[in-house]
This record gives sequence, C-alpha cells and structure tokens, in this order.
Amino acid sequence: MSISSHHAARAGTGDQGTQQRLTRGEIQRIVNRFIGVEGGYLGDFSYATHAAFYTEFCDLDIDPYQYEGTTRERFIAILGEHPPAIQARILRGLIDRFPIDEGPETRTAELRDELARLAERCDGFMVPSQLPAIATEVVSRAITDAETLLRSSGATSGVDRVHTALHGYLIALCDSEGIDRSPDATMPALLKALRREHPLLQDLGPRATDIERILNSCG
Repeated sequence: MSISSHHAARAGTGDQGTQQRLTRGEIQRIVNRFIGVEGGYLGDFSYATHAAFYTEFCDLDIDPYQYEGTTRERFIAILGEHPPAIQARILRGLIDRFPIDEGPETRTAELRDELARLAERCDGFMVPSQLPAIATEVVSRAITDAETLLRSSGATSGVDRVHTALHGYLIALCDSEGIDRSPDATMPALLKALRREHPLLQDLGPRATDIERILNSCG
C-alpha cells in the first residue's frame, strides 16, 4: 500500500479534529523511500548532522545520542515514540532537509507532498482562518501568529494570540461605529459598550432575552 492510499485509509477511520500518529509502516516508508538507506546509512546523515537536524530544521530539543543503535535506528525510535504534533514537525523538517532533486529515485515531488499531508494529519484538523470584515493590522497579525503556533506547538500555545485577535476585533468594531471606549478597555467592557451602542445590537428580535443571555455569557 502506498503512503497516499494508507493515508486515505487511516483518515477514514479517525475522528475529524483529532491527531493521528504515524504507523510503523508509514515510518518505514518515510525512512526507506524519502530519506533513503544505503549500506546501512540513513541518507547522508552522520551522527553529528543527525543530532543537529532536530534543532536546525525542526526547532526541537531532541538528543539522538540518548538512543542506542545506528543513526537509522535512532531516527526510527525518535519519530515513533513522540506525539503526533512533534512527528509533524519532524516530517516538515525532513521536507526542508532533503531536496527532491537529490537522493534516491523514490524521493519524488509526489512523495514529498504525501509527507506534507501526513504532517497535516498528525497536526489534526484545523479550520482555515478567515479575516473578519473589519480587521486591523493587529488582528491580522494575531491570527497569523495563532495559526503558526497551532501548527508548531499545539493548541495551548495559540491561546494568547487568539485573545489578542478577539480583543483587537472588538476595538475595531467600536472605532468603526464611533463608540467611546477607554484606551485600556477589557474585552468584557468593549462587548458591553457594543451591546449598549452598536446599532445592529439594539433590536434583537423575538428571542431578545435568550440572545441577551448569550451575549452576557460571551462577556
């Protein structure tokens, strides 16, 4: 089974929104077909360049000298034991480290794209971002930073930037309607001002009480 067909089979069995680890078969195919093994050597890795790979290409603090065996055996152990988010970073590091116009014939552009899709699967499902209609530079930058952190370090690392994006968006809404606010207004204060003065929030329709309760909960 090719990596692509195996990917499809695995994707069909997992819950959308969850991270999925690499299987043993996928790891072996990555090693043998993308990196390449010849005479027992893993690509053009030496012990030293393998150790440097994780810091330079993956931004990870992994010491392969803590593992037993050859470079190939150490790499397989490292990739196999780490959680999906770290596996994704290693896969992307391999794509940067090994160009497709070098190495074994099996290292093709198609296989590189398969690795990229496996990395996406390891990361888990992410809803594509979309800038709000009213967005300042602060909001745009915070959303971009949050996406980067979600992919590289997991969900908890993006919380601060999501907060910044939401805060900046509420500020932009107030400013667009000329609603007075203090320079250091918090998100609850901004939402309260919008609820009180924004024209689109004055007539909440037949379920006004329920909507009011929801807005208060958001605050």
